[in-house]
This record gives sequence, C-alpha cells and structure tokens, in this order.
Amino acid sequence: MNLRKEPWYIHAVLIVIMLILAYVLIQVAIIQPQEIMEKEKYYKSESRLRMMNLREAQILWEKKHKSFSDNIDSLIHFIKTDEMVAAVITGTDSITGRPSNPFKLLTHGEFNPDSLYYSPKSFLKFLVQVDTSISRDTIINAKGKILKVDSTRKVGTKYVILSPDNDDKIGDLKNDALRNTASWE
Repeated sequence: MNLRKEPWYIHAVLIVIMLILAYVLIQVAIIQPQEIMEKEKYYKSESRLRMMNLREAQILWEKKHKSFSDNIDSLIHFIKTDEMVAAVITGTDSITGRPSNPFKLLTHGEFNPDSLYYSPKSFLKFLVQVDTSISRDTIINAKGKILKVDSTRKVGTKYVILSPDNDDKIGDLKNDALRNTASWE
C-alpha cells in the first residue's frame, strides 16, 4: 500500500480558509447585529427626545396663541425668536430655584432648535397636525323658517406629532385625554 503524503501548504491553506470563514461567521452572527441594535436604540431615543421638545414648543405656542400650530417651521421659528420662549429657557423657577427650561438636551449634549425638523434615522420631517372642528347653529323663527345658519370653526384645539420612522406619536386629534401624551409613556 502506497500512502502518499500531502504537502504541508495544502493543510495551511485549509486552516487559513477555516479561520476566515469563522471570522466572517462571528462578524455576521454576533457583531453586526449588536451594532444594528445599538444604532436602532440611538435612533429611537434621539427621535423621542426631539418629539418631546416639539411637544414643549407646542405647549409654549398654546400659552401664547391660545391654539396649537400645525406648521413645524413656525414652531421652530417661534423657539428661536420669541421673547417669551427665551425668558422660559433662561429663567428659573421662583419656588424651587431650578431652571425653567422645558427643552431636553439631545444625545450629543446640546439643544439645537434646527435639529427638531427631522428624524435622525431617515432625515424625514416630523409630521405635525392639528384638528379643525366646525360647529353649526341654526336660528329658526316661531313659524319654523330658518333665519340664519351660524358656523364656527375652531382650529388647533388638539394636535398630534408623528414620527416618520415608527409608530411613536405625541397627542391625539380625537381624544382630549391624550393631549400632550406620548405613546411610549
């Protein structure tokens, strides 16, 4: 029986191929999913921080204008330029002595109103909507003839802020009990 001895370099090549395959398997099965999960966690928390800051802007807008805004550009311009907002941001609570700034710092450690436009994951704008309600009142004389129909339109008594990346939302257009309430709280 003639046993032929294989050259050493064939074994070395096979060992190198096995090491490369093991590295690729570890990369695909363990490391990349962890990185993806960390990115998703960051996107979710950053998006929620931005939405909470938009909620605070809506609350301040309502204090000043007696209704909510459906325009994200107006809200951010309001945060940047309004004197009442500047006083709230720089002020302190007279009872506790704590800062009265309602805006939360973003993940990178600062609050930038321009960052409130977009979701950090998809860079799509947050959707801000307000309700519009119409109430009609009919005035009828004693003979049953319609004299006048009055209609009153109210805009901005409820609002909703929707994330373009997931099902997160703040507020509700139909339910007063969910006013200023986040879906994740």
